[in-house]
Amino acid sequence: MSVEVQHVSKTFGSYKAIEDVSLKVHSGELVALLGPSGSGKTTLLRMIAGLEVPDPPANQDEGKILFFDQDVATRSVSERQVGFVFQHYALFKHMSVFENIAFGLRVRPRSQRLPKAQIDQRVKELLQLIQLEGFGNRFPLQLSGGQRQRVALARALAIEPKVLLLDEPFGALDAKVRQKLREWLRRLHEQVHTTTILVTHDQEEALEVADRVVVMNHAKIEQIGTPEEVFHNPASEFVIDFLGSVNVFSGRHVEPSSEAKTDGAKIYVRPHELQISKESLGSASISAQIQRIQRAGTSAKVFVHTNKEQNVRVDVPIHEFQFMDLEIHQQVFITPLQSHVFSPDYTI
Repeated sequence: MSVEVQHVSKTFGSYKAIEDVSLKVHSGELVALLGPSGSGKTTLLRMIAGLEVPDPPANQDEGKILFFDQDVATRSVSERQVGFVFQHYALFKHMSVFENIAFGLRVRPRSQRLPKAQIDQRVKELLQLIQLEGFGNRFPLQLSGGQRQRVALARALAIEPKVLLLDEPFGALDAKVRQKLREWLRRLHEQVHTTTILVTHDQEEALEVADRVVVMNHAKIEQIGTPEEVFHNPASEFVIDFLGSVNVFSGRHVEPSSEAKTDGAKIYVRPHELQISKESLGSASISAQIQRIQRAGTSAKVFVHTNKEQNVRVDVPIHEFQFMDLEIHQQVFITPLQSHVFSPDYTI
């Protein structure tokens, strides 16, 4: 089931939440809508679900939401057959895990309802899928946050939705649980292949889980691409700045390795794209003094202050750092190995 939105906009009073957005999600694909708060990602998801109605289109080629080439923009939520999982689990506290998962199947009109035996079998299969066999008789308050969110996903999958929509599903959980659930969600998707759209503001989550990432900002799409494409080939200053730590230099401070014109440009270099050494490596090297060293983790984070009065972070693999003999207040040189140049008339 492919999903496509064509030139969709949404305003709330004078506030423009979505402005002329077009996007296609292919059948069986997991796409992440990534952006800061207020970027429009949740509004876009709610319009796909049918919880929000797009602004009236100016012409027949605008304002369409297509499920497998059929326009569903005016159809109700129930008619779209979507599964929706929110950040807060929204499980029925008075129902067991088994009954929570079975709920969507039991409330169907009698003519569409499966026999009880088939419903029971479907729930048992889902309990196995979410790795909670034996938890069917428990109640939500007897589960951990991660377990409750897995139940919420199983309940959404029970009705065999055409599209699965996830709105910050792991946002209320701690970092370690989120990491485990991201890995679990990716494995789950590879098993069920349901067309899935995930809203998140967590860059690591989007890059780790999604087949493609849609980076949003100020009601518009900044870039669409695979995790590798948006991270290594950012289309704008916003994208590179939003996707992880980055050092920003002016064109007069750094000579990038490329032959790009740098007059008035900003040069973005990620911490791992800088080399630190005790001697200059050429004209691109910048003199600096070490201010702080953070050794915890797989990389040592070396914070330096350059002779251009700029604070810069350099990430050094810990196995290399151990042999570098670097100290606080030591004079060093930093050299960009890669860079991304953005200027008013030139971008690479």
